[in-house]
This record gives sequence, structure tokens and C-alpha cells, in this order.
Amino acid sequence: MPKNRIEYVCGECGHTSTKWLGNCPSCGKWHTFKEFTVEREKKADKSHKGKVEGLEEGGSPKSLDDITLNEEARFASNISELDRVLGGGFVPGSFVLIGGDPGIGKSTLALQIAKSNPELQILYCAGEESGGQIKQRARRLGVDSENLYIYNETDISHILKEARKMEPDLLIVDSIQTVYRTELTSMAGSIQQVKECAALFQQLAKKQEITTLLIGHVTKQGDLAGPRVLEHMVDTVLQFEGDQNYTYRLLRSLKNRFGPAQEVGVFEMNEHGLTDILNPSQLFLSDYDRNVSGNAVVCTIEGSRPLLIEVQALVTPSNYGTPQRTASGFDHRRLSLLLAVLEKRGGYQFSGQDVYLNVAGGIKLSDTAGDLGVICALVSSFLDKPISNSLVFLGEVGLGAEIRAVPKLEQRLGEIEKMGFDGAIIPKANKLKKESALSFQQVDNFNEAIKKAL
Repeated sequence: MPKNRIEYVCGECGHTSTKWLGNCPSCGKWHTFKEFTVEREKKADKSHKGKVEGLEEGGSPKSLDDITLNEEARFASNISELDRVLGGGFVPGSFVLIGGDPGIGKSTLALQIAKSNPELQILYCAGEESGGQIKQRARRLGVDSENLYIYNETDISHILKEARKMEPDLLIVDSIQTVYRTELTSMAGSIQQVKECAALFQQLAKKQEITTLLIGHVTKQGDLAGPRVLEHMVDTVLQFEGDQNYTYRLLRSLKNRFGPAQEVGVFEMNEHGLTDILNPSQLFLSDYDRNVSGNAVVCTIEGSRPLLIEVQALVTPSNYGTPQRTASGFDHRRLSLLLAVLEKRGGYQFSGQDVYLNVAGGIKLSDTAGDLGVICALVSSFLDKPISNSLVFLGEVGLGAEIRAVPKLEQRLGEIEKMGFDGAIIPKANKLKKESALSFQQVDNFNEAIKKAL
């Protein structure tokens, strides 16, 4: 009888070792190795290792000139925001992974594809819900499609066999952490099971031209659960983001081989499911009050979409020895840098002030083009003077107080004009390629911008 062996696998990257290591030599993470027992296979069984019936056949090599390409082969989900993030719809044979926090709407979005495009033949493999539960949710969402088939199965060999027999337009697996392969001794959701099952689904998508959508869990840190190699295997990685206190959801493409990465779709969650938000700037500015000090509007770019969002600052005298610095939706270290520039280059003393910064709506502002708006909001609250005009601020602030150029200025100005603002303060370093009907003022440094704004 062959003896079992012990191996240790990194939970972040899947690196294996014969002994436990505190630090992973592959990804550099600490305390990520977990112990697994691996059964040694008999010599007679080694020829079948890693094979599943119907997927082991390999085609002959082809010349690049002999490979046909149909650029119009995409099929739409008819959910406009989802198609936008995918780059125009699903590519036949593509392998898509979607992740997000529990209850954020991953399964709802997958089920709504059948409602939006009832002509698609969809095989929905459910490992977390029964058929009755899915039927109840489908009735609430208004899903009524004869081409939607529910399959309550978690054994991957049965799923692959059924998919090859049906040849659906779209295979949905909810979720990859519930699927297992009987040849492996580890339980479903372990690193080996997720990695092996994802590899088999990849072969199914590429060899059988079956578009596959995997739903994945996330860790406490918000990263996709399982080995990081899973993100490299798929063609597209979609991440659902959103605050539980708000009804809107952001669907972001972290990776896309068939379209732009970092593209963003905006949805609103209600009792009837997810609804497309075609004008997200109006949603984020619905409660904007221009008569309150510390409020400023900036224009950020998410993928190819310009968004207007509100930045709120509150500066008050500190009652403690060490002033507090709190930022919500904005990088804390970036806030400290901007405060240091204000003190050094502008003469504003924040050393004895508590500073609170909030990006309204729960969205995260990572675009450096919002620096100028953050600066003006901080000074507005510090002086307790509201920003005088209906202005939008664009510009990256350098360490010498200079305002640096921002990309995609024409798109940003077009969004500002569409939302009905009076004007904008933009960097002088930007050269407009075409004339804009919007009234704007160009500045060299933030002191000049503050004088125009207050």
C-alpha cells in the first residue's frame, strides 16, 4: 500500500512545500501555509491523472493564418452595464470569474441574464441553493425563461458531462468553492479542489466553446478566495463593490482579455433585483449642498467613464494631544501628504486641528485628479467659508504646490457640462484639443485655485 504524504500549500499563490514555512518564497506573504494530506496513486492509475472523459482529446497544431477570427461573435446579456464592463458582451468560449462580498448581488446578476436575454440557453449549476430556493428568487426577479436549466450538482465530472451534452450558450457555476473532484481527498473549497476544478472548467470553455461564468467567494480582506493563480487562468475578473448602507453597486473589471480593464458599471439594488444606473453622477450628487463649507465636487475617471462625486471635509480644533486624521473613501497617506503641502506651501496650520475627510456615497476616490478638490474642501472647512460658485475641481497637487495635468480632460469637461455646473478649475498644464462651451479657469498652483474658489 502506498503511503500518504504531507504537503503544505500557500493560501495566496498555491506554492507547495514539503515543510511548513512562515514566509512564502513565491508571493512573500506570512503565515499562509496550510497542511494537506495527499494520497499516493497506484502506478496503474497514474495514466489517468488530471484527465476527465471528453476533455483529454487535443487538436493538432494550426498555423496562425489557418485560425479563423470572428470579431462579431459576441453575444449580449442585454444588461447594459454588464455588457459595458465586459467590453460589449460575452465572447464565446470565454472564462469569466465574478467575486464580491456575501449578499452583494452576484447570484442575482447571474440569474438576471436569463431575464434580460431569454433566447440564451443557460445551464445554472447551483451548489449553494436548492432548486426551490432559486425558483423563489427567480419569481421575485421576474425571471421566466424556458431556456434556463437549474442543475443541483457539485461533482465536477457530472457537471462537465451535462455541459458537453447540452452545449449551452452560458454555463454558470455558483460557486466554484462548492465544486469538487472525487479523485482528490481534500474537501470542497480547498486550494487543490478550487485550482483543479477551475483548470477543468477552463478546458471545457476553450475546447468546447462553452462560455463559462464562475461565481467566487471573497476573503475578509475583500480579495477573491482561493489561490491567486485562479485569477490568471480566467479571461475576465469582475469584482462587485458596494457599501451595505447604500443601495448602489459597482461592477469593476479587474482583468479583461477582450476589453478595457478597470471599466465600471453601476447598479442599484432594489426588491426587483439590480437596475442599471445610466447616469451615476446624478446619483452621487443627489444630496450635494453647495452652501455648506467643506463641500467640493471633483470629477474622477472609472475605466472610461467620468463620474462627478462630492468630497466633504470637516476641520475642527483638536481636544487631544495628537490631532486625529480620519479618511473615508480616500487614501489616508495621501491625505497626510496633502495636509503637509498645505502647511508648507500655503501657510495653513493644521497641526492643532482634527481633520475628517469623507467621499460621499461610499465610493472610493483613487484618482489623483481629485487632489485639488480635496485641498479646496479642506481649506473651505478650515476657514469656514463655502465654495462661492458651482465649480468642479480638476488637478493633481504636487509637493511644490503646483497643479499637474490630468488625463482625459475633454471627457471630464463634457460630464461637468452635462450635469449643469457653472464652470471648472483645471490645471494650466493641460492643453485643450478642442473648444469647450463650459466656463473654466486654469491655474498653476493651489493657492491661486483657492483664491478663485473662496
